[in-house]
Formats: sequence, structure tokens, C-alpha cells
Amino acid sequence: FSLCFPEKLWKMLESDQFRSIWWSEGGKCVAINRDLFKVEVLGRGVCQRVFNTRHIKSVIRQLNLYGFTKVQRDSQRSASLPEFLSEEAAASAHSQILYYYNPNFNRAHPWLLGTCKRR
Repeated sequence: FSLCFPEKLWKMLESDQFRSIWWSEGGKCVAINRDLFKVEVLGRGVCQRVFNTRHIKSVIRQLNLYGFTKVQRDSQRSASLPEFLSEEAAASAHSQILYYYNPNFNRAHPWLLGTCKRR
């Protein structure tokens, strides 16, 4: 008996084992720190592997197949150069974090998990 992709994802999010993936936007989005996820989740040995892949692109493909959409993080930019540069540095660090949303994948509504079907 193996879990389907959304069930594995849910268990990871609810577990305290992983620092690379968490609930965002009050439990409505999945946040993934790309670099940490590659090491912490995809870099595991065969026996401890969560997903049958070592590639982040494969995980993203699964997210898309199950109806998740990437959420862009838009922010207003400052007019002053020092503020703009500090915002750019923060945005660069922030760009390592991917956000995905699926209306049927919500921490407050676990019963909707069964409606997350592969396209």
C-alpha cells in the first residue's frame, strides 16, 4: 500500500521532520525551499526516499498533474536606490522559495484531499 502524491505531500507538511516544505498563506499554499528540498528530501537514500525521484522538476511536474498552480510573489519596488538594492537582495533569497496552490489542498479542509486527482 503506497500513498498517492497528494497524500505524501500532506504527510510531509504535517510532519515536523522536514524544514524544506511548509504550509503558507494560513494553510492554503505549499511553500518549498528549492535548495533545501533537494538536499533534505530528494537527496535521501533509496530506503528513505519519499518520492521516486531525485529531481525537483519531477516533483513540480507531479504538482502540476494534480492541479497545483505556481503562485507568483509580487512586491512593489521602492524608488530609492538603497531601498531597491536591499529589496532585490531579499527577493533573491526569497526566489529559492516556490509557492503552489490547489483549491482542494487546504490544511483547514483535510476531507478535500480525496478530491485531488491526477489530470
